[in-house]
Amino acid sequence: MSGKPDGRLLMLSESAMYCGMSARNPHILQDRQPIRQLDDAAANRIAAGEVVERPASAIKELIENSLDAQARRVEIYYADGGKTLLRVVDDGTGIPEAEMPLALSRHATSKIDGSDLLNIHSFGFRGEALPSLGAVGRLSLTSRFVGAESAFQLVVDGGKMTELAPVAGPEGTTVELRDLFHATPARLKFLRSAVAEARAIGDVVKRLAMAAPDVAFVLRDISGGKERITFRADVEDNGSLQARLRRIMGREFIENALEIDAEREGIRLTGYAALPTYSRGAAVAQFFFVNGRPVRDKQLHGALRAAYSDFLSRDRHPASALFLDCHPELVDVNVHPAKAEVRFREPGVARGLIVSALKHALAEAGHRASTTVGTATLGAMQPEPRPEMSYQMPLHREHGMTHFSGFAEREGWQAGRVEEAPQAQVADDLPLGVARAQLHENYIVAQTASGMVIVDQHAAHERLVYERLKRQSGANGVPSQALLIPEIVELPLADCARLLEAAEAMFGLGLVYEAFGEGTICVRETPAILGEINAAKLLRDVADELTDLGQTQTVKDRIEAVLSRMSCHGSIRSGRRMSADEMNALLREMEATPHSGQCNHGRPTYVELKLSDIERLFGRT
Repeated sequence: MSGKPDGRLLMLSESAMYCGMSARNPHILQDRQPIRQLDDAAANRIAAGEVVERPASAIKELIENSLDAQARRVEIYYADGGKTLLRVVDDGTGIPEAEMPLALSRHATSKIDGSDLLNIHSFGFRGEALPSLGAVGRLSLTSRFVGAESAFQLVVDGGKMTELAPVAGPEGTTVELRDLFHATPARLKFLRSAVAEARAIGDVVKRLAMAAPDVAFVLRDISGGKERITFRADVEDNGSLQARLRRIMGREFIENALEIDAEREGIRLTGYAALPTYSRGAAVAQFFFVNGRPVRDKQLHGALRAAYSDFLSRDRHPASALFLDCHPELVDVNVHPAKAEVRFREPGVARGLIVSALKHALAEAGHRASTTVGTATLGAMQPEPRPEMSYQMPLHREHGMTHFSGFAEREGWQAGRVEEAPQAQVADDLPLGVARAQLHENYIVAQTASGMVIVDQHAAHERLVYERLKRQSGANGVPSQALLIPEIVELPLADCARLLEAAEAMFGLGLVYEAFGEGTICVRETPAILGEINAAKLLRDVADELTDLGQTQTVKDRIEAVLSRMSCHGSIRSGRRMSADEMNALLREMEATPHSGQCNHGRPTYVELKLSDIERLFGRT
């Protein structure tokens, strides 16, 4: 190489020096702005960006104010998906005349005094909603305080407030917001179609209606000058939660849901969770409420998923409406501007309560399966229209008797076989009835006191064997196998700390590891039932799940997957002919075994048809 410096290197060096010193360039220093306090209008617009993301966010804030004002009826109006008009009318206590201007200033609230930010009993408390809405739209606030002679109105347009004026109006408060984001037009580009925004508004109203079953809600679409009620929930059965959930989540959900009521260390869990056979294709029917507040918390959803992990495949999702109630000091609701997330002081207690309560309820359900299975079966069995023709079956006489010919000789009729059931068994006393026949050497037909049951013998016995293997594994523990050469796994310090905290729980599942220096873990034993595995990958999966959800089901899920495969191979196969005694023994074991209403993949193991439905199917009623 030549001793002379390369011109290109000099140019790159000078360019790098210039970039590195650009922060001290005199021209840039001249453009620097001094630190100053933002005015109220700018501060409100910034707050609106955090609190009001879309029309549904504004509706949420306004309804929460109505509920805090002890409203018994809330009416919501919107036009064009809330882009041009939002209006919330309530019959609550209203706002006194002297306090109305203060209600439209930042951080002004009657919910707290600021001395204790953990002891919060109301929906709203930050004092940002009304001033934020007034900063980005045309806001009209009309309110009449309880016992006042007149209502008063304030109008805010782009942060500018008019004088307080008396108007006619009933007790309560009406908040009207027109032209949302007209003061910040760039935000309008991020809104979705009117249909999508209207759907989001409906979702918010339904969640709040579930949180307050003793309050009536009416949602109206007044787009184009025409009024249409899109949702209505009146107070039924003295504010019964079950009646409100039936109205919002549907009658089928309530018919196939288990009532939940459990408590642990100051946290109470109530609500309803559906049977595994009543599952959904997406997590669209999962609702959580903490101290009456609708929340979307991934840790709570992870606990729900863990509770159903043994009963549903990964492409199916449980349906539930669960309410956690505790002392306000045990949960922080001030971790998100829109209060959509919460943080428990002891998150492990909340997660453990959800998992244990749901598993206990599902176990108590025994062999129960969803009623929708029978309904779908009846729907598939609708008779076809009869052909408009008459015919006679060929008859022949033998030994003085008339017979229909051709039935017994038809190919395929031997697939059904009828067995005489023991006379000692009475169908009235048996939930799954008495076996009467076996069809296609796979389906058991049993007669019950009120109808009939069709059982998939392979799926049913697979679940029975699986539950037996789980009981044996739980009683004796999961045996582990020592690695000939312990595997050393390097992980981030935070992952190592989480894994070491969960080491005792993993030991019970046959996974044994320990610290091996900074940022390193030594895996010594793995679950024997899993055979030869990649211990490092397993440990990383466990660490990722602990980071994401604060808990892990990875090892347990893998063990149960192996047990599930073992139960599949060890169960009665399709195509096996069973005697009446064997069929009845299978039915009795199903009645005595938890979760026998669904197979290991969440599909039903039997279908129940009521006699009244069968008679209606054939036009006999």
